[in-house]
Amino acid sequence: MQGIFRGGDRPLAMDIESRAQKNPRRKRLKRKFARALRSDMTEAEHTLWSYLRRKQIGGLRFRRQQPIGPYIVDFYCPAAKLVIELDGGQHNEESRRLYDESRTRWLESEGFCVLRIANCELSSKRDVALEWIWHQVEASGCVLPQRDVAGPLPEIAEAISTLPQGEG
Repeated sequence: MQGIFRGGDRPLAMDIESRAQKNPRRKRLKRKFARALRSDMTEAEHTLWSYLRRKQIGGLRFRRQQPIGPYIVDFYCPAAKLVIELDGGQHNEESRRLYDESRTRWLESEGFCVLRIANCELSSKRDVALEWIWHQVEASGCVLPQRDVAGPLPEIAEAISTLPQGEG
């Protein structure tokens, strides 16, 4: 716990953010690091990005490796203020778990909704993970763009459109 907090009960994240605001060089370095992360995505990030890109979920735009405050989040939807974090095996370690909790608290205190998905859940239960994302988008109350077919996923929309139509 000592690594996360410094000097009493003040979180380290606040120290980092205040230093970043005073130092424009730090902001440029963070953007450069985010760009590098985009070009070196994990397999799970590639998989999820293939579903989030090109406004495939609710017609909303998602960004990947987006700097927010002192952090760089995996995926971010500005309209829904939704942050999606993919957690690999290293996130089970105690120190990493505490850091993630601190990070989530800070993001939520700034008004973001944080959704954490384990890599193994994404690979074994992809449809469930995508439904979680869709429900968070709906719960955010953001206005969804008008689309021909409502629904979170193209596969679901195709299945709905191929159902037999009743006489009417």
